[in-house]
Amino acid sequence: MASHSPIEWTEATWNPVTGCDKVSPGCAHCYAERMAKRLQAMGQPNYARGFEVALQAHMLDLPLRWKRPKRVFVNSMSDMFHVDVPVSFIKATFDIMRRAHWHQFQILTKRSERLLDLDVQLEWEPHIWMGVSVENHRFVDRIDHLRQTRARVKFLSLEPLLGPLPRLDLRGIDWVIVGGESGPHARPIEPSWVLNIREQCLSARVPFFFKQWGGVFKRRTGRELEGRTWDEMPVVQNHPRPAASWTTRAERLV
Repeated sequence: MASHSPIEWTEATWNPVTGCDKVSPGCAHCYAERMAKRLQAMGQPNYARGFEVALQAHMLDLPLRWKRPKRVFVNSMSDMFHVDVPVSFIKATFDIMRRAHWHQFQILTKRSERLLDLDVQLEWEPHIWMGVSVENHRFVDRIDHLRQTRARVKFLSLEPLLGPLPRLDLRGIDWVIVGGESGPHARPIEPSWVLNIREQCLSARVPFFFKQWGGVFKRRTGRELEGRTWDEMPVVQNHPRPAASWTTRAERLV
């Protein structure tokens, strides 16, 4: 929906679907739900139904109108694999992504079982990245589901990180994002959890991105980890983005 995004690991957001519901503890203080209710109160027509799942078909062709390449977070205000999103609409979204090949699209889901069920029906391209959200050890099976898909670039969003993840299986995973919860009633994150995940990524040679410490006032807590920021990204071959905008695995190990 937005041509620019404050989310540190992307550049723009695109919401052909809006609305969702809670499926696990990471959803408890959902930023998208708060934002949807605010937009509904402001009279934004895409959120006339608040945070109920709604298809925004008029938004489908938006990436085709963005001529400059962008890194695009798909459905930041929803979950593409929600049961109320028809398979035909998911395929239509994938068709737009396939046609808008000059962008990179980043999709995240907590509904990894449906992702895996639909995998064979989807047209994966190298510029369509697929990720799952995992907030604690109870939901690491989402990673196994992701690993079985045919997505070319697979990533994890360990945010909001609500507990330690000491034994992550990073086989076939191309990128890991870690972040603490932010906003009202934010639950705390332990530095030891973050450091342990970073060390696992270094050992597995998987790019590591630390998004934020979070908290009620996330600007105060910042995003430095042991005196530096960690903004590593996956290696992407044969894509039109300028080479200077990417961190390669070789560069991060220097």
